[in-house]
Amino acid sequence: MMNSKAISRRTLLAGGGGLLVAACSNAVGENAGARLDARVDTTQNFLIQNYPGAAPMVQNAKGVLYMPLMTEAGFGIGGAYGQGALRINNVTVDYYSATRATVGFQIGAQQYAHVLIFQTEQALADFRRNPGWVAGAGAFYALPDRGVSMGTDTITSQQPVVAMIFGQSGLMAGASIEGTKYTRVIPSTF
Repeated sequence: MMNSKAISRRTLLAGGGGLLVAACSNAVGENAGARLDARVDTTQNFLIQNYPGAAPMVQNAKGVLYMPLMTEAGFGIGGAYGQGALRINNVTVDYYSATRATVGFQIGAQQYAHVLIFQTEQALADFRRNPGWVAGAGAFYALPDRGVSMGTDTITSQQPVVAMIFGQSGLMAGASIEGTKYTRVIPSTF
């Protein structure tokens, strides 16, 4: 027999986690595309200025997805959300949202930026063609905050997609994009 108090607590936790993520709005409001592009410009400049070894990868990329602000929160059940832009030859071609749900030992909230650098035409085409592309084993994770050498080294140059997470702030340990689902969107408020 199920305890009705346990069910209501689980429901409260699940609903509360969703509301917490929604409350940390990444929405960009009116002139959404222009405002999101401005955030992407800032993120791109921050990446190149703080991790200059990433510049050759960005310059030689077939495309780069910039997610300037991911907001993540969790208390047993959690999630993350953000909006960003895909740039090809440094021109925005599409806007994307990123969502991720998690279950497990977690408590807190944080914000961070990340980029996906598509180094092959095939990887970029697969991403653009696949509605609801999910980050997983196909991406190589480079963590510039931990002093990993970035740029055209042997490891990163052989990967079709390189993911970088940076600019973390908040009260939650670690950041990951594993399992993050990317969906093409029209930037807007929610």
